[in-house]
Amino acid sequence: MTKSANPFCDSEALANSSYTGMQRGRLVNLLLDEPPPNLTVFVHDALRALVLNDHFSCHGGKAALRQEQYRFGLYGELGSAGASAGLAHDLTEFLSDVSVRGWSFSTYLASFTGPNPADEKTFETLLWRLLQQLHDLDSPHSAWDRTVSADPDSPEFAFSFGGTAFFVIGLHAGSSRAARRFAWPTLVFNPHRQFEELRHDGRYPRFQEAIRDADLGLQGTLNPMLAEHGEIVCRQVKC
Repeated sequence: MTKSANPFCDSEALANSSYTGMQRGRLVNLLLDEPPPNLTVFVHDALRALVLNDHFSCHGGKAALRQEQYRFGLYGELGSAGASAGLAHDLTEFLSDVSVRGWSFSTYLASFTGPNPADEKTFETLLWRLLQQLHDLDSPHSAWDRTVSADPDSPEFAFSFGGTAFFVIGLHAGSSRAARRFAWPTLVFNPHRQFEELRHDGRYPRFQEAIRDADLGLQGTLNPMLAEHGEIVCRQVKC
């Protein structure tokens, strides 16, 4: 199977691309076949340490990182046009990688150099701005994933990019949840399909219970934003 052409290859997208992955124990820019900038490695290593901590609640993320079935990118300001263009390019590369490699559980980790939101409301404003920008870039090329609703008011709504539904998790320094507190604003894109496969195999209830138990044990309370699939479901993108 060969990779399909990436429609996001204009100068802005390529200038802001940051598509990295692990090779022989080192982080590498997979498109340029060279070491990424030191800051990219630094943020990646810090995020990897957080996710692989015994008390981190997202077990799917742990599995993807342990098996090296993930990709990482460091972009500019969250919500900026350049960061969104680069991320659109790299998410497309990620979806192609997932298809070619047949990964069972995978994730895309996108961190940003700033800004550092002081509270949840500020972060959410930036989050929705970026997701809207991604949708606006993607809509001329891909239809919304038919397995989920494109209606933000529907309980079946999920964010879609490249014809693939995602559950999106946000981490930032001002988060009220300990497991979501990270120095660099970060979005974690988990393909929806993976959770449906767990449900089909009968493994999902145990997976969900493990996430909730870990979150409760760390925080003392259950995350009120924990949705049916264990994470935040985005509901503010205008189609």
